[in-house]
Amino acid sequence: MELLPTPGSTDDVRCYTDGASRGNPGPAAGAFILVDREGKIIEERGWLIGTRTNNEAEYEALIAGLAAAAGHGCRVLSVFSDSELVVRQMQGTYRVRSLRLLPYHTRAREALARFTRVSFRSVPREDPLIQRADLLCNQVLDSLSR
Repeated sequence: MELLPTPGSTDDVRCYTDGASRGNPGPAAGAFILVDREGKIIEERGWLIGTRTNNEAEYEALIAGLAAAAGHGCRVLSVFSDSELVVRQMQGTYRVRSLRLLPYHTRAREALARFTRVSFRSVPREDPLIQRADLLCNQVLDSLSR
């Protein structure tokens, strides 16, 4: 069943996510950037997560990006990440073997119910918006040492 967009909803949104950890586990940050179909940034955010592994930080960023997109009324979403592990696990190509990652994967899968369609794509770190998300993560982590 495909739902029709509601008035005022935002369709065809792209979500770029990144997570970073200094140590594994160590202090971690997450970031997401939401972009509309015209390329305009709808929302971007970077935040301190706490002590996490890099993969946990990547999932935290994804979950927050999904929640933000849903909050903006998005129904159709394309997610881009440089974390091949998270992308492949969300696509169902890789199984989630880590007991540490299983709760994150479950939360991310549950968040998908708020959308009509979500696609996941792995992109290189050189992607400009992935670099911007990485910068947001690093700015947050750098603020810890000030």
